[in-house]
Amino acid sequence: MSGNEYVKFMTEQFTAYIDTPAEEKKLRRTQNKTEPPVYSTKWLGVLPFAFKLLFKKT
Repeated sequence: MSGNEYVKFMTEQFTAYIDTPAEEKKLRRTQNKTEPPVYSTKWLGVLPFAFKLLFKKT
């Protein structure tokens, strides 16, 4: 992605967020808090660290 495309994408995302009503933002936040986390994303940070320790010990 070139620099101009990235800036365009970020601008679109920012304006879409700003244009959403406050009630919808609040609903989204409460919904995200109540949903359980996905374990693949939760453990993604731990797995590379575990592999690093495993290879370091051997």
